[in-house]
Amino acid sequence: MSARTRRRRGLVLLTLALACGALAASEVGDRVSEVEGRIGVPVPVVVAARDIEPGTELSRADLRLSHVPQRFAPPDAPTDRDQAIGLHTAGPVAAGSPITAGVVGTTASGDDPGALRRGERAVEIAVAGGASLIETAVPGARVDVLVSTDPGDGPGSSFVALEDVELLGLSPGSSAEAPLDADLSAGAATSAVATLRATLRQAVYLTAAQSYAREIRLLPRPPGDRRRIGRATVGANDL
Repeated sequence: MSARTRRRRGLVLLTLALACGALAASEVGDRVSEVEGRIGVPVPVVVAARDIEPGTELSRADLRLSHVPQRFAPPDAPTDRDQAIGLHTAGPVAAGSPITAGVVGTTASGDDPGALRRGERAVEIAVAGGASLIETAVPGARVDVLVSTDPGDGPGSSFVALEDVELLGLSPGSSAEAPLDADLSAGAATSAVATLRATLRQAVYLTAAQSYAREIRLLPRPPGDRRRIGRATVGANDL
């Protein structure tokens, strides 16, 4: 085989290799776009950088930033390490676990048990079914937050928006304070204004839910129940 023939064959093989590489890259790109369309783009979530003991005051060295698909990102997990620094763990935390409201303690440092820790916010939301809550729920209780969307804006559904958050206070509401109850048969007397301990991200999430959802309800947890169930959702088609 002459040198000229070998060079020609080499150029043909190189061209074929480049074409195959471009085709493979295109297929990978299409596959990535398809997956991201189903589960969302990666978003930042603060996780434990190592195994952490109960009662640990979190420092920067205890935390790292991870990226997970948006669909699987806990809505109550901070997106910046500074939001979690200074919080205390309520139990052991395995390396790689998200730092959610369920893994940090409810007792703030200092004499005031309702005091906010670094990275926390107190957010007020109008809740439906508040009359019975006022009789049973007390500051310090743990609650889940149930959000129901308006069927007029698409298929209606109810879902657990946040789990295991601390109730800081609950007071009777009025029709002005709790517009979410305006169309309920029980009327505004069943509404209340709840104050919850939340991260900044949770506070933004709940404020948006209050603005656009049909109603928000609190589901009190039994004392000591800190289990997480994930994002449970029931739509109109499931009934």
